[in-house]
Amino acid sequence: MRARLALPVALVAALSVAATACQSSSGKKAAGPDEKDAPKAASAAVDYNPQPYDKIKDGGTYTTAGTFDDQGNPFNVNATLTAARVWAWYNADAITYSPTGTVQYNPDYYSDVKVAVVGGNQQVTLTINPKATFNDGTPIDWTAIRATWQANNGSNKAFDASSTDGYDQITSVEKGENAKQAVIHFKGVNASWSTLFTTFLHPKAATVGNFNKAYLKKAHPEWGAGPYTVSQWDTHSGDITFVRNPKWWGRKGKLDKRVYVNLETTAATNAFKNGQLDYTSAVDAESLKQLKGLKGTEIRSGGSPFEYSLYFNTKSSVLSDPAVRKAVEESVDRSQIAKIQFQGLDYREPLPGSAVLYSFQKGYRDNLSAVLTYSPAEARKTLDAAGWKPGPDGVRTKNGRKLEVGYTLLGDEPLSKATAGAFAAMLKPVGVRLVVRKADEADFSRIISDRKFDLFLSGNRSMDPFGARYLCDFYCSDRDSNITGAGTPALDKEIRATTRIADLDQQVAATNKVEREALKQYAFLPLYSGPSTYAVKKGLANVGATIFYNPLPETVGWQK
Repeated sequence: MRARLALPVALVAALSVAATACQSSSGKKAAGPDEKDAPKAASAAVDYNPQPYDKIKDGGTYTTAGTFDDQGNPFNVNATLTAARVWAWYNADAITYSPTGTVQYNPDYYSDVKVAVVGGNQQVTLTINPKATFNDGTPIDWTAIRATWQANNGSNKAFDASSTDGYDQITSVEKGENAKQAVIHFKGVNASWSTLFTTFLHPKAATVGNFNKAYLKKAHPEWGAGPYTVSQWDTHSGDITFVRNPKWWGRKGKLDKRVYVNLETTAATNAFKNGQLDYTSAVDAESLKQLKGLKGTEIRSGGSPFEYSLYFNTKSSVLSDPAVRKAVEESVDRSQIAKIQFQGLDYREPLPGSAVLYSFQKGYRDNLSAVLTYSPAEARKTLDAAGWKPGPDGVRTKNGRKLEVGYTLLGDEPLSKATAGAFAAMLKPVGVRLVVRKADEADFSRIISDRKFDLFLSGNRSMDPFGARYLCDFYCSDRDSNITGAGTPALDKEIRATTRIADLDQQVAATNKVEREALKQYAFLPLYSGPSTYAVKKGLANVGATIFYNPLPETVGWQK
């Protein structure tokens, strides 16, 4: 899955993003002083103290910043990365990926997996561990797989599903040799099918009402399964404590407790320094400076499957004009934003050119540079041609209206404010006035779902390596997850055709071609990824910069 971050830019410490970077549109551009020496690909390094299960102590507590999200169902369109991470501590982690993206089946859930193609159509047979049971006593069987498919396949529009891609290619989910076997039939072949059932829903959670609303500020541990379960969730503070699940049938969790404490970025840094946290993100040069060199602390840093982008609300009055959107994109020098984001950090990366693939992945292409050039001069020509005339105060006008574009800024963090100021300074010379509108961090979900913005900087985190699968989430005109509202039915058709390509290399090539067309909507501007950098107490195992790897909860703990 690709989970949207709950907070933008530098406010994502609890979500384990570190320093961030912005870059300039590719093509014929004015390269920043650091950009000329940038590597050809972003870092794919990992750094998380990998340790086998038997090398981890029994007992102990692991505490980080984080909280239960407004929408706790990770399949819901309004769920964020916070929801996905908290969910994984008390629900099934049935399929995970290695740091490089190799599929890993968890035998505590799927004791056998078979994939076959019959008559051109793919068939996946999941044999479920006979001991697998939800916490309320309901057996985990083929009905959970069917319920997850039915809630997410798009046939019932009442489900607020995050992504129907892949699920809508399944024609049926049937009982196999017994109730503990699910046979999944596809129309055609789906090369990334594993992303669909990395976890699953309790059948009771897969009704429309429960799918949309049951997990609103509620955990429902009785519908969960795994080595840990919810012990305490303080709805006032947002703090959550997980303890070992007495109903778990697999390898027991090594930790006595896993604790999330609801803290913001600066508070999390101070809490780590005071010994209250075992792990926190170094989100910028200042926090890294404070965290580096602390006694008993390691700094773990590596590549990042995150990407931050500038979203354009095409339904807002001013940005409904494609020429304005194009001019804004032509005016943004991302390499200069990068200097702000990376000040004081020894990190460089190439400018991102795709919403769905990272430069360290096979098949990646810089699709943005094929359709966009950073050029304020071109931006002026674009606005001239669209009838936006320079005004006496430097702000362009058309039909008596000033060219003012809103930029929604969450919180009051200095790096975020500096980024907003840089955008304003870049747009001013071409005749666009950027109006910064401040909002509370808690309003993130409402701003996104209600499209209460003109321009908004937010990010996504890839939970698996199959980026081509998520093209529709960003660019399809009929997809709620496409918060820009851009796209056309014809483009939707081209995008969906890519999901039916069986060969992964061919699928990626087709995805690159279609994404170049989608980027011509000028509603989505990839900005930066940055490294993943964390301060971690020495001895903490299987935690840190992991790229696509999400360690199983029972393997997280303190090294012997």
